Amino acid sequence: MLAVILESAEPERLYTGLSLIVSADEARGLATFGALTALVDPDIKDAPHVLEDEREAFARTLEELRTLAAPRIWACSAAVQATGADPSGLAGVISIPSFINEVKDAQLVVV
Repeated sequence: MLAVILESAEPERLYTGLSLIVSADEARGLATFGALTALVDPDIKDAPHVLEDEREAFARTLEELRTLAAPRIWACSAAVQATGADPSGLAGVISIPSFINEVKDAQLVVV
């Protein structure tokens, strides 16, 4: 199993983390503070490392990845409380210690 902790709100880093989640046969993700707010934002477009001509395609692919990965991503309970983000499109809400305990035998990646 692959466990991915998503922290960054940067679209390019989020793209990488979501790609890991959807590419693995068995994967779980945990969206913490920065990533959680970006994941629930319906209009992620600011990708400073992506060429201007490629931003529309990048945004479209990022949205597809987000849709595919959402059932495998849990929202960090502390992040939900601290940011007020609505995690309804994700798999659920869980604390970081509980997530780590559930994926203790997994390969862990932090993005």
